[in-house]
Amino acid sequence: MRISAKKMLAIVWASPWSCLGLLLGLIAILTGGGLQWRHGVLEFHGGILRPLLQRVPILGGASAVTLGHTTLGRNLHDLQRCKDHECVHVAQYERWGPLFVPVYFLCSLWAWLTGRRAYRDNPFEREAYTKAPVHYHDDPSLS
Repeated sequence: MRISAKKMLAIVWASPWSCLGLLLGLIAILTGGGLQWRHGVLEFHGGILRPLLQRVPILGGASAVTLGHTTLGRNLHDLQRCKDHECVHVAQYERWGPLFVPVYFLCSLWAWLTGRRAYRDNPFEREAYTKAPVHYHDDPSLS
């Protein structure tokens, strides 16, 4: 598999967050979770990730979270359901690199301070939901 110089730079640019995702993923494996490699992204699921993601402060918690070129999911089903949406976030990490998480949280804070929804009105989430909607079968109010 040959990687272009541009793609390699994008991987390196996003690598600080990928390293954090790798660390959390390894902890997930040590606590009974699993992993798979899909389209240049390491996907971890289960183990300690399930209770951690359930505590993310959005309605119902998070099904999956992306950190650089890693995606952390509650389980395999959630990874499959959210994969296209999370791939949009991978591309965002490639553009924003180490700035992505601070800018993401600043956008959420700004949305909240201006009376909008901190999660759904965040421009990074709007882009991800526009390009790759996630369908919630168990709660239609979340879709």
